[in-house]
Amino acid sequence: MKKSIKTKLFVGITSIVVIFVVLLWGLNSTLLEKYYIKQKKNILINASKDIDSIYTGHIDDIYIDLEVIKNTTGASIIIISPNRHVKYTSVGMYAKRAFGPIYSNGITNSNKRNVFTLESDKRLNIDFLALRTTLKNKDILILKIPMPAISESASIANRFMLFTGLLAIVIGMIWALAFSKKFTRPVLYLNDITKNMANLNFSEKCIVDTDDELGQLANNINYLSSELDKAISGLHQENQKLEEDIERKKKIDNMRKEFISSVSHELKTPISLIQGYSEGLKENVMDNEEDKEFYCDVIIDEAKKMDILVKDLLNLSQIESGYFKLEKTKFNICDLLDQTIIKYKNIFDKKNIDLKVDKKYMGNVFADNIRIEQILVNFINNAIDHVDDNNIIKISVYDNNDNIGISVFNSGKSISKYDIDKIWTSFYKADKARTREYGGYGLGLSIVRAIQEIHNNEYGVLNVENGVKFWFNVDKCL
Repeated sequence: MKKSIKTKLFVGITSIVVIFVVLLWGLNSTLLEKYYIKQKKNILINASKDIDSIYTGHIDDIYIDLEVIKNTTGASIIIISPNRHVKYTSVGMYAKRAFGPIYSNGITNSNKRNVFTLESDKRLNIDFLALRTTLKNKDILILKIPMPAISESASIANRFMLFTGLLAIVIGMIWALAFSKKFTRPVLYLNDITKNMANLNFSEKCIVDTDDELGQLANNINYLSSELDKAISGLHQENQKLEEDIERKKKIDNMRKEFISSVSHELKTPISLIQGYSEGLKENVMDNEEDKEFYCDVIIDEAKKMDILVKDLLNLSQIESGYFKLEKTKFNICDLLDQTIIKYKNIFDKKNIDLKVDKKYMGNVFADNIRIEQILVNFINNAIDHVDDNNIIKISVYDNNDNIGISVFNSGKSISKYDIDKIWTSFYKADKARTREYGGYGLGLSIVRAIQEIHNNEYGVLNVENGVKFWFNVDKCL
């Protein structure tokens, strides 16, 4: 498994701290002592310049100043005359060695006036850094600083550096661990969000309250998530529409086949009857004038049925094609109902139908007058064809507040659950045994459905007590 960003960041920061500490310790070990020696040389040179500036040849005049310089610099001070007479010394009996034979490890630095040497005291087993310079009055000034002090100071500094370096490494590792966790926490959070996005889950959003690159990345991921959600939702909707279109096309194709089959079936019977009875007339198969009249009546009756069928098909085709336009006008719904009922007076009287009309709304409606009359005619015809021996038909007009409702009730048996949702389909007949009896083709309710759909109004059928009620709504005239 590849190392995580947190591990890499922790290792990287820790490595930088360790390298820095080791490098610093190495530089301190190799260069600190040389740096100290250089600084001590500068101290000795500055001290010699101070002494030279105040010294006139009389020690008593600068005795206190010499004591101050000795204590501030930590150097031994010796002043001798050109003839090797000691004028001043801060080292007591050790002064004789100041102008005696000196064992030198070599000159570390020299110029015309100042001479630096590393001197070794065999008796004390101590090395000194010594500066010899000639003062303005030709006296010789010797300043010495013991080397062990310099070496020990550098050693102490190196040990302290080693201790602080190890402490810095430990603290650096702790800080690196904490920083790497804090730094990678939003990265891991964003990683979880993108995993959800990969699984097409766009419900979660990135919440990173920073104004840096991570904040910008979080905003970009949120934007990407929203856009992907929209795109995939759009694709899903388009896919659903495509599936619906395919299903609708299949349904339309099946309906077309069923329609052609139904039309062929419905036309076959009247055509066969017309053809048969016409051939009978031509062949003069009847014996008397009464039979001839019967043959002619059958032909005329079947021709009328075909005419009704063709007209209904043309109406339905015209309405469902989408090219039909409603001619909406304001008219009184009760006046239209009265005019329609008058056309059926003879039929009601002939069949002893008890017609009841309940007018709870007497105002105007806004719709296509001809098409609303067509719905009333289809509902009344349907009621006449299916009314039982009680011969009760009731037509009601009522106010639904938002619209006007019209219902046609006929006493009779209920429509089965199997048929109740299919009766609005073209050529569907719930009671096929009575089809030829009343001459229906199953198109009346299909025409009602089509008219109400282009009106954008509701319609339906209910099995009620002792009968069936068909209803439809029409817009109220405001």
